[in-house]
Amino acid sequence: MYRQTYLEVDCSKYRSNLKKIMQFNKNYKYYFGVVKNNCYHHGLYLVRIMKELGINYFAVSSIEEALDVRKYDDSTPILCLEPVDLDYVYDAINNNITLTISSLDEAKKLSSLKFSDKLNIHFKIDSGMNRLGFKSKYELKNAFDELSNHNNIFIEGIYTHFATEGLNDKFYDIQVKNFLDITSLIDLGNIPIVHVDRSYTSLIHEKHNFANGFRIGLSMYGYLPAVSRKYNKRNIFSLELKPVLSLFSSVIALRNVSKGEFVGYGARYKAKYDTIIATIPCGYADGVSLDFKYVYIKNYKYKIVAECMDMVMIEVDDQVKIGDRVEFFGINQSASEVAKRIKIIDHKFLNLFSNRVPVVYIDGKSSFEVKY
Repeated sequence: MYRQTYLEVDCSKYRSNLKKIMQFNKNYKYYFGVVKNNCYHHGLYLVRIMKELGINYFAVSSIEEALDVRKYDDSTPILCLEPVDLDYVYDAINNNITLTISSLDEAKKLSSLKFSDKLNIHFKIDSGMNRLGFKSKYELKNAFDELSNHNNIFIEGIYTHFATEGLNDKFYDIQVKNFLDITSLIDLGNIPIVHVDRSYTSLIHEKHNFANGFRIGLSMYGYLPAVSRKYNKRNIFSLELKPVLSLFSSVIALRNVSKGEFVGYGARYKAKYDTIIATIPCGYADGVSLDFKYVYIKNYKYKIVAECMDMVMIEVDDQVKIGDRVEFFGINQSASEVAKRIKIIDHKFLNLFSNRVPVVYIDGKSSFEVKY
């Protein structure tokens, strides 16, 4: 890499996480690896490890993301979770991409198209999030009948996305009931794949007897829901999942700053005493901001005092040298700790980072860099 700013992924921890989760939920037939946004910035190289460990379906948000996955795996089916402009149905067919159908209008438009190769589709049910999906059992039945009559459309699956985890609320149960009601006019037993739970809900709740698949997202990257032991019926803490992602950079400059001098844009930070300021080549264009508050250098904690697009400035001491590695999160402070500090959830935090930051994979004794 040209700039010593990079995300680091520990493949051994990743393998361990995924094995534990699949063993914890071992009665499923279909395991969907959710690899949206470059695997939550862990990088699509992990697609190969997922397949190695038994993931037999991938899930993405768009055809663009699906085509990126195809650079690492050319055969495993990929489900596009968002509706796709049906003008691009042939791109889906040619690349073994399964489309989501979430409305009767989409179903009718798809039914009117003529194509000679098979297209797999999954129906999306709106069980309570009010985002996408069928809310009417009658519209779903009409869509099901419409597409069942198309010679080259295979209704492979049906699914929903629960809005809550059901930790201490009854809405999860309401959503399950809504799903079963909306699908009541069709026979779920005749649909090959039924998937309703995702990472967190699958860890908290037992498998539903009508489902044979679930989607693994954030948990395989090492994150657990915020469950109190009072509601931890499945003992998910026993999984001991480990975050696999760290963010590092390095010190590229040091300068002595006298008491009363200012640092950074807008002269917003004023030195309270004679001090040393280190400049780090990682800024808000990379996903790092003043809100992170602290970094670690040689296992010592230092305060971020200024930010800009490509750099941050840190108040340090004379132990710090040019070239020292800087940890934004990793061993000394986890991504979850930083996320909590800046008041966002783990999902959002992991999507802060720019693809201009390369990913370095540590796999056993080897390490290698991938740019996305």
